Amino acid sequence: WNTYSFFVTYANLDGFDPSDPIKINDLTKSDHWIRSKTNLFIQSAQTHYEDFQLFRLMVEATELLDNLSNWYVRRNRRRFWKSENDGDKNAAYHTLYSVLIDFIKVMAPVIPFVSDNIYANLSSPGAKNTDDSVHLCEFPVVDQTLTNEKVLNEVDTVIHIVSLARSARNKANI
Repeated sequence: WNTYSFFVTYANLDGFDPSDPIKINDLTKSDHWIRSKTNLFIQSAQTHYEDFQLFRLMVEATELLDNLSNWYVRRNRRRFWKSENDGDKNAAYHTLYSVLIDFIKVMAPVIPFVSDNIYANLSSPGAKNTDDSVHLCEFPVVDQTLTNEKVLNEVDTVIHIVSLARSARNKANI
C-alpha cells in the first residue's frame, strides 16, 4: 500500500500519463531488474494458480513487494523527486506503474477488493485498452524480452552482499 501511495502522490503531482511513450534507453539497470522480477513473478504465479498453491504465491508476492518497496523505490526516490520531467523520471514512473498494474492483476483473485480499488485509481476509465475492473483484465502475459538474467544476477548479488553487511553490523552492534 505504501508503494502504491508513493506512486499516486508523486505521479499526480507531476501529471504522469501512462500512455506517454518511453525510450528503452531511458530505462536504468534497476528498471530492468524490477521488470525482470515482475516477469518471473507472473510466470511462477501462473504455475501456482494452476497447482492450487496459493501459499507459495503469497511468499513470492511478499518477496516482490519487498524488492519493489525496499530496493527499487528507495534506490530511485531521487528520480521521482527531481524537479524536471525528463525521460529518466518518466521511465521510473512507467516502470513503477507497470509493476503495480501487473502485480494487482496477478493478485486480483486473492485480494479482490483491494486490487480492484487500486486498479480503478490507476487506470483511466474509458481509456483505450483499459477495462472497467481488474477482474475483467486478462492475466498478465510473460514477456521473455523483459527478463534480463544478467541484470537479475548482478542486482541480486548486490542485495545479498548488503544483507550480509547489515547482518554483520547488527551482530557487532554497529
